[in-house]
Amino acid sequence: MEAAVKHSGRGALVAGATAFVGGLMGGPPGIAVGGAVGGLLGAWMTTGQFRPVPQILLELPPAEQQKLYDEAVAILRHLDWTDIVQLTALVMGNAGLQQKLTAVLINYLSKELRAEIQYRE
Repeated sequence: MEAAVKHSGRGALVAGATAFVGGLMGGPPGIAVGGAVGGLLGAWMTTGQFRPVPQILLELPPAEQQKLYDEAVAILRHLDWTDIVQLTALVMGNAGLQQKLTAVLINYLSKELRAEIQYRE
């Protein structure tokens, strides 16, 4: 999602810039101190501006989680698997399945939650 990428980038830029300045002023220890201070500052700047997709999914009401689950299971139903490790290997080894599952998630986020999703290369 664009908001997460934009705000994460801003936080990373602050962390990197303060590490750079710390390095100029204090050498290797300055890099460490500058990076730590910049990381904290970057985290503070982006607090509340975005939420990771897994957190959004965990906060969905049970009925909405079930709806999304049912859509994903409809894609995975034809696969022959015995445990989550095997299912993960099957999905990770099949680009078509990955695209279908990603489409289910993107469609849900954009239509049900009205999230803006943009792609970057």
